[in-house]
Amino acid sequence: MPEMTFTVRWPDGRVEECWSPSLVMWDHLQVGAEYPVGDFASRASAALEEAGERVRARYGFLCTSALAQAEAIRGRAAALDAAAPVRVLAMAPPLPVGARS
Repeated sequence: MPEMTFTVRWPDGRVEECWSPSLVMWDHLQVGAEYPVGDFASRASAALEEAGERVRARYGFLCTSALAQAEAIRGRAAALDAAAPVRVLAMAPPLPVGARS
Protein backbone atom coordinates (compact mmCIF):
# COMPACT_ATOMS: atom_id res chain seq x y z
CA MET A 1 0.00 0.00 0.00
CA PRO A 2 1.70 3.22 -1.08
CA GLU A 3 1.89 5.93 1.54
CA MET A 4 1.91 9.60 0.69
CA THR A 5 2.44 13.08 2.05
CA PHE A 6 0.34 16.16 1.49
CA THR A 7 1.60 19.63 2.25
CA VAL A 8 -0.74 22.43 3.27
CA ARG A 9 -0.47 26.10 4.17
CA TRP A 10 -2.75 27.07 7.03
CA PRO A 11 -4.37 30.54 7.16
CA ASP A 12 -1.76 31.73 9.68
CA GLY A 13 1.01 30.98 7.15
CA ARG A 14 2.25 27.78 8.77
CA VAL A 15 3.24 25.12 6.23
CA GLU A 16 2.69 21.57 7.41
CA GLU A 17 3.53 18.22 5.82
CA CYS A 18 0.92 15.58 6.64
CA TRP A 19 1.01 11.83 6.08
CA SER A 20 -1.43 9.20 4.81
CA PRO A 21 -0.94 5.42 4.52
CA SER A 22 -2.83 5.46 1.22
CA LEU A 23 -3.14 7.53 -1.95
CA VAL A 24 -6.82 8.09 -1.05
CA MET A 25 -6.07 11.78 -0.36
CA TRP A 26 -6.15 12.26 -4.14
CA ASP A 27 -9.89 11.45 -4.01
CA HIS A 28 -10.57 14.20 -1.47
CA LEU A 29 -8.12 17.05 -2.13
CA GLN A 30 -6.63 18.82 -5.13
CA VAL A 31 -3.17 20.39 -5.35
CA GLY A 32 -3.43 24.16 -5.62
CA ALA A 33 -6.98 24.26 -4.28
CA GLU A 34 -8.04 26.28 -1.28
CA TYR A 35 -10.59 24.93 1.19
CA PRO A 36 -12.16 26.68 4.16
CA VAL A 37 -10.53 25.33 7.34
CA GLY A 38 -13.70 23.48 8.36
CA ASP A 39 -14.13 21.87 4.94
CA PHE A 40 -10.44 20.94 4.75
CA ALA A 41 -10.55 19.31 8.19
CA SER A 42 -13.65 17.33 7.21
CA ARG A 43 -12.18 16.21 3.87
CA ALA A 44 -8.81 15.29 5.33
CA SER A 45 -10.38 13.44 8.27
CA ALA A 46 -12.71 11.46 6.00
CA ALA A 47 -9.81 10.55 3.71
CA LEU A 48 -7.57 9.52 6.60
CA GLU A 49 -10.32 7.41 8.15
CA GLU A 50 -10.81 5.73 4.77
CA ALA A 51 -7.04 5.19 4.51
CA GLY A 52 -7.01 3.65 7.98
CA GLU A 53 -9.78 1.27 6.97
CA ARG A 54 -7.88 0.30 3.82
CA VAL A 55 -4.98 -0.70 6.05
CA ARG A 56 -7.40 -2.76 8.18
CA ALA A 57 -8.79 -4.50 5.09
CA ARG A 58 -5.33 -5.36 3.84
CA TYR A 59 -3.42 -6.12 7.05
CA GLY A 60 -6.11 -6.87 9.61
CA PHE A 61 -5.55 -3.85 11.86
CA LEU A 62 -6.53 -0.19 11.75
CA CYS A 63 -3.78 2.33 11.02
CA THR A 64 -3.59 4.38 14.20
CA SER A 65 -1.09 6.77 12.58
CA ALA A 66 -3.77 7.80 10.08
CA LEU A 67 -6.20 8.42 12.93
CA ALA A 68 -3.55 10.42 14.81
CA GLN A 69 -2.92 12.56 11.72
CA ALA A 70 -6.67 13.22 11.37
CA GLU A 71 -6.84 14.21 15.05
CA ALA A 72 -3.88 16.56 14.64
CA ILE A 73 -5.55 18.23 11.66
CA ARG A 74 -8.85 18.62 13.55
CA GLY A 75 -6.99 20.07 16.54
CA ARG A 76 -5.13 22.59 14.40
CA ALA A 77 -8.35 23.51 12.58
CA ALA A 78 -10.21 24.07 15.85
CA ALA A 79 -7.80 26.90 16.72
CA LEU A 80 -8.46 28.76 13.44
CA ASP A 81 -11.35 30.59 11.80
CA ALA A 82 -13.41 27.84 10.13
CA ALA A 83 -13.95 29.99 7.03
CA ALA A 84 -10.29 30.95 6.50
CA PRO A 85 -8.56 29.23 3.56
CA VAL A 86 -6.18 26.27 3.72
CA ARG A 87 -4.19 25.77 0.51
CA VAL A 88 -3.00 22.34 -0.61
CA LEU A 89 0.54 22.97 -1.82
CA ALA A 90 1.62 19.47 -2.84
CA MET A 91 0.80 15.78 -2.70
CA ALA A 92 3.41 13.10 -3.28
CA PRO A 93 3.78 10.71 -4.86
CA PRO A 94 1.71 11.80 -7.84
CA LEU A 95 -1.23 9.64 -8.78
CA PRO A 96 -0.39 7.58 -11.88
CA VAL A 97 -2.06 8.88 -15.04
CA GLY A 98 -5.55 7.40 -15.41
CA ALA A 99 -5.46 5.80 -11.96
CA ARG A 100 -7.74 6.26 -8.98
CA SER A 101 -6.45 5.67 -5.49
